[in-house]
Amino acid sequence: MKSKIFLYLFIFVSLICLYLFVSNGNMVKVKDARIDKLEGQIEQLRDSVRDTQLKVLEMQYFSLENNDDALAYYDHLELEDPSRYIADKLLETNESKGDNPLVPYEGMDSDFKINKIKVLNHKWILTDFSDGKYWGELLIKYELKDDLSVDFTMLDHLLYTRSE
Repeated sequence: MKSKIFLYLFIFVSLICLYLFVSNGNMVKVKDARIDKLEGQIEQLRDSVRDTQLKVLEMQYFSLENNDDALAYYDHLELEDPSRYIADKLLETNESKGDNPLVPYEGMDSDFKINKIKVLNHKWILTDFSDGKYWGELLIKYELKDDLSVDFTMLDHLLYTRSE
């Protein structure tokens, strides 16, 4: 009787060990498949980050901050961030009552104001303006003088039509 109990116990333990061995093998396969999938996703994300970095570098090509030759024109002024200073001076033109004086259109919904500014180099600025419903862009020539005043001259403009 005692030997049958040990035999049944041995068979029971053997079945448990066999079950654990098989289920552990299946878990390893599932985890390996998951790891491979995650590694593939990581590689895709790395490629995406690399592409995004290249796009950012491409977009920064035309900017005052990355143009040492253009920045050399402002070395004697000792401005910490000439691009930000010029953008701030341009935004000050929005403070006038009514439309921005650089925008050659009259606002239809409200007053046209300059929204976004891209200082291209030591001479040109590209801006976006809007009245909330209609929008357009300006190409502006500027001159930063030694007394830190800035003269703006609108070179070209466009107003987008609304497609409704």
